Amino acid sequence: MINSKDIFSINTDAEFENIALRIFKFQFENNSVYRSFCDLLYKHPSDVKRIEDIPFLPIQFFKSHQVLCSNKNIVQTFTSSGTTGSVTSKHHISDISIYENSFRSGFKQFYGNIKDYTVLALLPSYLEREGSSLVYMVDDLIKQSHKPKSGFYLDQLSSLTNTLETLDQQGEKVLLIGVSFALLDLVEVHQFQLKNTIIMETGGMKGKRKELIRDELHAILKEGFGVNTIHSEYGMTELLSQAYSNGNGFFNCPNWMRVLTRDTEDALTIQSPKKTGGLNIIDLANIYSCSFIATQDLGRTHNNRSFEILGRFDQSDIRGCNLMVL
Repeated sequence: MINSKDIFSINTDAEFENIALRIFKFQFENNSVYRSFCDLLYKHPSDVKRIEDIPFLPIQFFKSHQVLCSNKNIVQTFTSSGTTGSVTSKHHISDISIYENSFRSGFKQFYGNIKDYTVLALLPSYLEREGSSLVYMVDDLIKQSHKPKSGFYLDQLSSLTNTLETLDQQGEKVLLIGVSFALLDLVEVHQFQLKNTIIMETGGMKGKRKELIRDELHAILKEGFGVNTIHSEYGMTELLSQAYSNGNGFFNCPNWMRVLTRDTEDALTIQSPKKTGGLNIIDLANIYSCSFIATQDLGRTHNNRSFEILGRFDQSDIRGCNLMVL
């Protein structure tokens, strides 16, 4: 049995690989959807000796199947955002404390003590629906900060502007985390010159605006907020861990998360670093769902285990995922 404490105390590559292989065996034996997928690929734990041998479940399964270990009860379900009538992903959670431990520990690894920050959140598209894992995380960080001005801002751009400028001028450390289109809305109504604030975008225009490439988006936000860098958070409904970028376009994972790339023509082939491919994510916090996920994001990895996001697969470009009818 895997102890979640072991996951969040990983310090070496050897420890990561050992626990990843143990979790693969556990999920093969207890997750019927993942087991069926592995069976179709003729992949058995006896065939899997290293991380690169592990099958990665196409992320679309979270839309079509209940991806959950059979001996666990569901205590919470996170859902993805989607257009009206579209099928959304569902991530069934059986131990919410693992998610809390993951995002708290991950934030601390990259940014230090959350109590040092006032956390301001601008997440309208997420806040206006139920089941957002991002809102759950940010709400907890707001509470953990224990700062009186920390909180969500929905349609209160004027109030947010005043709070942001006052705190920054007072020398308070501030984290403003927002969805891309809402941050753009904010700098269109007010120009800032911030000295003590981290601006963190969570990606996505959510159909509110024309999609921009990262460099364009960050250039507009840097000018609008008067900062030198824009930080980014990389997460998704199907993951219980987040990667962070401090503004250079390279994301870094917490110690219990890894990103690999797969060949765009052969989904079962794992590539060496620096080659563009589909992103495969190992998230060991997903103990009771699936820790090995083939996403629809395109990117490349680097020798220091950082990664870049370069785009997304068009639905027609997804190859090697014709095993989805189980």
